[in-house]
Amino acid sequence: MSDLLLEVKDLEVIYKTDLETVRAVNKISFPVGRGETVGIVGETGAGKTTTALTIMGLLPQNIGRVLNGSITFDGEDLLALPERDKRAIRGRKISMIFQNPMTSLDPLETIGDQIAEAILLHETSFAQGKKRAFGGLYAGELRARTEARVDEVLTLVGIPPARKREYPHQFSGGMKQRVVIAIALACEPELLIADEPTTALDVTIQAQVLAMIDDLRQKLGTSMVMITHDLGIVAQTCDKVAVMYAGEIIEYGRLEDIFESPKNHPYTVGLFGSIPNIETQTERLSPINGLMPDPTNLPEGCFFSPRCPHCMEICRKQHPRDVVDGTHRIKCFLFDSGDCPEGEVEH
Repeated sequence: MSDLLLEVKDLEVIYKTDLETVRAVNKISFPVGRGETVGIVGETGAGKTTTALTIMGLLPQNIGRVLNGSITFDGEDLLALPERDKRAIRGRKISMIFQNPMTSLDPLETIGDQIAEAILLHETSFAQGKKRAFGGLYAGELRARTEARVDEVLTLVGIPPARKREYPHQFSGGMKQRVVIAIALACEPELLIADEPTTALDVTIQAQVLAMIDDLRQKLGTSMVMITHDLGIVAQTCDKVAVMYAGEIIEYGRLEDIFESPKNHPYTVGLFGSIPNIETQTERLSPINGLMPDPTNLPEGCFFSPRCPHCMEICRKQHPRDVVDGTHRIKCFLFDSGDCPEGEVEH
């Protein structure tokens, strides 16, 4: 069995309407090993969520389109699978925690029924029992097995099983997020995608939820893609990091490559400069000047060049290639001597 669980390669995704074409993801590549957590970090609009939705096969059908690339999961190209096979993988082998627990849960169903539905959709016997399954009416062995699993999953996320008959409005924001995590983990997926899982939570609850996710991931041996704009979360939870900007991965490497290397992409340096340091409270933050470019009209050359303090003439005219140094990959002319070949980064 290969140590590589997921490999995204040269993925290119657009959103196309009658009026414009949004270049959301631009030829990105990254691997995820078994039992490994990869963080995808960047500003709002960088393409992080689109990447996650593409992996899940949940792009909006009317406007979302994969132009090029492949997504290989456990040896299978997800993009080449028929929708029926994608549904069999989605939720069972690959699950996703969405950004806002308030909108991820059905307000008209109990949390127990919502977790049970996720389990039943992937039961081998569901095809025969589906007519009596919906609405919380389960029969015989199927009902007993499902109820037991619901209780087990709720206990895993720290919710008393006695509360499974309650509705989402009876839970706090942090508890709602635990329910969403329980649904995602109900079938013990091999890969968990967490898209800004603590955005709607206060700092104290955020720390608790992150610790719980990491603990459950280790207990279940699940691989994870953590999508966030917070480098602190990346440092706390991730083994490898992909920094995204304007739909590209402009820097990729192990956690120490990004956080301890003397060489970082200017955008990554800007992200670090925007983080408050409790030990140096007198220092002013150094925000990145300007805004993310319009994805319908990306600049010629390096996409970061209009905001880069080190911009050179070549940056405005040519698009940089990946410069690979062992496990560290940077897309920037500052580190391209001209004799460093572009290639696959070591996993």
